[in-house]
Amino acid sequence: MARSQLPLILVDNANILSLLNEGEFKFNTLSFEEAKAIIDMHDDDDVIKCFSGYELKQVVFNYLKVTDRDFKYEPLTEMQVGQDAITFKIYRTPSETQPVITTEDGSEAKKIENVYVTCLHFCRLK
Repeated sequence: MARSQLPLILVDNANILSLLNEGEFKFNTLSFEEAKAIIDMHDDDDVIKCFSGYELKQVVFNYLKVTDRDFKYEPLTEMQVGQDAITFKIYRTPSETQPVITTEDGSEAKKIENVYVTCLHFCRLK
């Protein structure tokens, strides 16, 4: 299959290992702007989303400002040679401070952790 015929794969740190079961891969860190530009270059039917969680969807579509398109969901277990993917890795750390706020409905909410996201581009070479 030619490289241009292979869809871009979007994964998170929960399912990336299933794609790395065989082959050689090259990884590069991406800025959020680069990740957005790569995703925006692809048509809807040229992207496969391998995550279904709401939290990561919020990161990709709200924070990265990627247009919320209906990317096909498919739990993949293998990448083809020459196929590209972007992984969104979520890191959580405990909050050093635990401020309490009052929500819109009047209840209290306490900050308990910090959430960080990083992006990596990877491609299967062999």
